[in-house]
Amino acid sequence: MPLSPKTFRYELDPNGVATITLDRPDRLNSLTFAVYEELRDAFATLDGDAAVRAVMITGEGRGFCSGGDVEDIIGELFARDMRGLLAFTRVTGALIRNIRALRRPVVAAVNGVAVGAGAVIALACDFRVASEKAKFGFLFPKVGLCGADMGAAYLLPRTIGLAKATELLFLGDVIGAAEAHAIGLVHKVTAPEACVSTARALAARLASGPAFAHAMTKQMLESEATMTLDQAIEAEAQAQAICMAHPDFRTAYDAWSAKKPIVFQGASGPFQDKP
Repeated sequence: MPLSPKTFRYELDPNGVATITLDRPDRLNSLTFAVYEELRDAFATLDGDAAVRAVMITGEGRGFCSGGDVEDIIGELFARDMRGLLAFTRVTGALIRNIRALRRPVVAAVNGVAVGAGAVIALACDFRVASEKAKFGFLFPKVGLCGADMGAAYLLPRTIGLAKATELLFLGDVIGAAEAHAIGLVHKVTAPEACVSTARALAARLASGPAFAHAMTKQMLESEATMTLDQAIEAEAQAQAICMAHPDFRTAYDAWSAKKPIVFQGASGPFQDKP
């Protein structure tokens, strides 16, 4: 079944790029209980849609996502007991788990502020393209909460290193796009008007690539985090052998031999091997 979300916009283009647009610009695309739940379910659903070859997520207006909505969420949380609080935090964590579990490359077009849960959502994506006006902050300690939320303490040290991750998760400081790029949190910084189009072009390039091999790459990046080197080398040997048995490997060789563009299985156009 195609996605028909009620709390954000969704579209799937002919190239296989699925775009999720958070659509509460008057609230800097803050998240409500309903948005959390629908996003969680959407990423699980996308994993079963063969037409989806890459995903881009962005925000409408001047913000990417300002985290949980203070008015819509905080008040209710104060009324919950521990069982209710844990039910909520497990929903937010499941959203991040489903982004990581999705066997498609996910690109975040961080068009503005990305703080709290918004920063973690961007962090969970495989690629981050940021506007020069983007800001990132893991604000949890600013409101008396643990800096380790929604998988941030797992993902951030693996992305930018333990020392800088420790600083950001303890202090909750907000950093700009230039610093985020310097520490490796974002892959590319663009002019504000080019952020979404640059991210979409990257997603389209990924969508034209070998979907089966991309899924394997994402799986190995996730799985090898807990392996020894010997285990990782053996796992990669098996993964590569499986990819060699996939039709895309022969397709690429035949196209290369014939000096023709490569069109991988299910792709709508040829693979672009240059930006």
